[in-house]
Amino acid sequence: MNPYQDFFKQRCHRQGGASLIMVMLILIVVSLLGVGGAQIALMSERGARNDRDQQVAWQAAEAALIDAEFDMTGATATRKTLFDGNTQTAFIPGCGTSGTSVGLCDTTVAGKPAWLTVDFTITDASAATTAFGAFTPHTFAAGGVGIQPAKVPRYVIELVPDPVGDKSNPTFLYRVTAMGFGPRADIQAVLQMLYRI
Repeated sequence: MNPYQDFFKQRCHRQGGASLIMVMLILIVVSLLGVGGAQIALMSERGARNDRDQQVAWQAAEAALIDAEFDMTGATATRKTLFDGNTQTAFIPGCGTSGTSVGLCDTTVAGKPAWLTVDFTITDASAATTAFGAFTPHTFAAGGVGIQPAKVPRYVIELVPDPVGDKSNPTFLYRVTAMGFGPRADIQAVLQMLYRI
């Protein structure tokens, strides 16, 4: 037998398992990279979904602010006469829960803002908040299939003394606080505005 053949035969025989270990290590590294990439993609998708749901809630709350403005000044609003900047008879200490006083809050006596005390998630007859379209002819699609709010947005209108008004004849501003809901009721957004008639 040729001495070179013996040398190559022995050398090939000694290195038989080294390549298998290297291939297995490379496969493990590639698998870890693949799993890491999949987790990053899932986190990105989850973040985009959360952002979308929050935007739905913000848009619903903004729609409620616009509906409240129509409630106070719109030509077809049923309680437009209650908002003249001077009258406070329809505004109930705390917040009204019936008739045309629903969601109208007089905090000039209690001092604590109504938007901190009312529960915007209550939607039955005892609610101290006004549902979108309750006193205007507007409608709002909610609670159906697809990406839309789980509930109709709600708002309260608080009577606030006007700081620049005449002290002998006090006038009022209206603080409107609206809550919108995302595709799930636990996703909520709150917006607020001050309105002077």
